[in-house]
Amino acid sequence: MIRNIRLIVEYDGSAYCGWQRQENGISIQQLLEESLGRMTGEEIRVVGSGRTDAGVHALRQVAHFRTASRLGERNLLMGINSLLPADIAVLEVRGADPSFHARFSVKSKVYLYRICNRPVRPALERNRAWFVWEPLDLARIGEALPLFRGTHDFTSFCSTHTDSPNRIRTILAIDAERDLSGMVHISLEADGFLRYMVRTIVGTLVDVGRGKLPPEEVAAILQAKDRRRAGLTAPAHGLFLKDVIYG
Repeated sequence: MIRNIRLIVEYDGSAYCGWQRQENGISIQQLLEESLGRMTGEEIRVVGSGRTDAGVHALRQVAHFRTASRLGERNLLMGINSLLPADIAVLEVRGADPSFHARFSVKSKVYLYRICNRPVRPALERNRAWFVWEPLDLARIGEALPLFRGTHDFTSFCSTHTDSPNRIRTILAIDAERDLSGMVHISLEADGFLRYMVRTIVGTLVDVGRGKLPPEEVAAILQAKDRRRAGLTAPAHGLFLKDVIYG
């Protein structure tokens, strides 16, 4: 009997070319498939909820695979974690309905972007936050956030090389807050994301927080549908896939 197995995966993306298998580097998908293949003796294909780029991390990436193996969920969990490198951990292994698809069943995704906003560069967070030394005005950033909410064409806020012909997405929630250590957290939930969309939104918000861009300019940038109008693409290492939500 073929079973459908759902995984929740946490990883530090610093050393990898991204989630998806590629010829020119080691990916998260590749290591999961190789580890599961060793355990089951099968050629395993792991399907993720979406692709994270090189250097991007995940707190709760969701994936699924199909197998005829009779290995129990706990044995799969313990076995795969014994084979994976220390910067990848499978947090949960659970049987899923045959119709469950990690990518096509997604209702929304939540991303978190971390900015270390202080005068001195971080040592411990250097691969997990973008260092911005100029003070960021969160009140100004807060004025810009509502302009992103709702359904928009995000052509101005994605890669010019994105492979998606439809660039309309709905941002369900977007928030920014600063903790006591000076770390700024920007959280976004949407029904889908284009390539570099979160990172370009963050780069634009940083320009707003620095005082280089008026908050109300975000509306004009969205209308322009021109990537050159938005801010820089924030570095990959500050970005985390925080959660994947299913209906």
